[in-house]
Amino acid sequence: MTKADPATPSRPDSELPEPRVYERAEHGISRAAIDDNALKVLYRLREAGYRACLVGGGVRDLLLGREPKDFDVATDATPEQVRGLFRNCRLIGRRFRLAHVLFGREMIEVATFRAPHDDESEDEGQVALSEEGRILRDNRYGTIEQDAVRRDFTINALYYDIEDFSVLDYTGGFEDLRAGELRLIGDDVETRLREDPVRMLRAVRFAAKLGLTIAPEVEAGILDLASLMQTVAPARLFDEVIKLFHSGAAVTCLDELERLGLFEPMFPEAAACFADPDVGPERRQFLVESLLNTDKRINEGLGVNPAFLYAAILWAPVQVAAAKRIAADEQEIPAWQQAMAEVLDRQVKTVSIPKRFSLIVREIWELQARLERHRGGRALRLLTHPRFRAGYDFLCLRARAGDADPELCRWWTEIQELDEDAQKAMAGAQGKGVPKGDGKAGAKSKSRRGGRRRRRGRKGGAGASADAGANPESGGGGE
Repeated sequence: MTKADPATPSRPDSELPEPRVYERAEHGISRAAIDDNALKVLYRLREAGYRACLVGGGVRDLLLGREPKDFDVATDATPEQVRGLFRNCRLIGRRFRLAHVLFGREMIEVATFRAPHDDESEDEGQVALSEEGRILRDNRYGTIEQDAVRRDFTINALYYDIEDFSVLDYTGGFEDLRAGELRLIGDDVETRLREDPVRMLRAVRFAAKLGLTIAPEVEAGILDLASLMQTVAPARLFDEVIKLFHSGAAVTCLDELERLGLFEPMFPEAAACFADPDVGPERRQFLVESLLNTDKRINEGLGVNPAFLYAAILWAPVQVAAAKRIAADEQEIPAWQQAMAEVLDRQVKTVSIPKRFSLIVREIWELQARLERHRGGRALRLLTHPRFRAGYDFLCLRARAGDADPELCRWWTEIQELDEDAQKAMAGAQGKGVPKGDGKAGAKSKSRRGGRRRRRGRKGGAGASADAGANPESGGGGE
């Protein structure tokens, strides 16, 4: 088979680093710790005459004694040549052409060795940079030495060679990992960050997740160039924000994003709310409580929903926007509904939120008022709401941060633990025992639709108690 050819002239060999080779006895990585499907890909590429290595986070995590989330392969075979070897392969990406080899629900990503993007070279359209120096397209193929020096961080430029089971280190990443330091590859930090500003977010995530220290020159570069986050596609930032706050070290990530000036370009309204000298710390504390809860769930292997994360980040801006409208004599319900819509509309200009998630975000917000104010039968019906659990968790986190009445959380916690008859008794025909909400959520549920109306002449039961409990003048509920 034809081996992959660099698409542009290569750098002279004298400019490329010689690898430091760590033998099996030195690095300690066992093939038993490597995913079986990743090994299949590596062996098939090698048998076909190509060079094949594990690279990036998989190697890094194995060296740290962690279980890798992904196993990525780098090779000198082009994406088309990889597809020729695997029937279960598909090619993706225009900015960065990749091969995905599928094994049922598992996917092994295979990337061709890339060459550095040299402005003076003939790229034939394979490399494109923006005016800010950001990489728009990067499909110039090269050698493993070239691939190593064009990666972002030294700890991600380590290669596990299936040929002799050694680890190849071209940039000093092995020693950086031992020293606990996160360094960019190369001396020109500004250029590397301009090439891809998302590297600034990756620096925060790796440092927080792995307990590393960001090298001083990298930190200085981030502080100078943080505003470049505004040039990154909002859709890409959606994924990067999830990676940050679902890393298991979300609170540390928040602290570092704020310290390095990266949070404000992505979430300007939330940052402004947290900067308020009077109520900013309390507003921020709710987000901290939410992130602590997210960290706990992730570290326990439980699922998390991106919608909950974005609902927490943007809750303070919604509260502020609604309060301004209400202060201007707008009706409470439309004021809150409009505030929710406007905050989301403005947010997607910096970090987009796909509609499938933004709809859930709004449901979580809207449930806050329903959880605070509804009584009796309506309380029972809320237990069957598809977003009840998310809304309830959100309410309890608000209570923990001092943004809602803790008794509300206690009441909703208790009623969930009862059987159906006990739930009806606890809710009561008039909602007795249900604490009054303090109205901080501010939103009210929409009017019930015709198909959900109480049957005429019906007495008692959930339907009657719903209307009675919703009316504060009916004597329904409260302390």
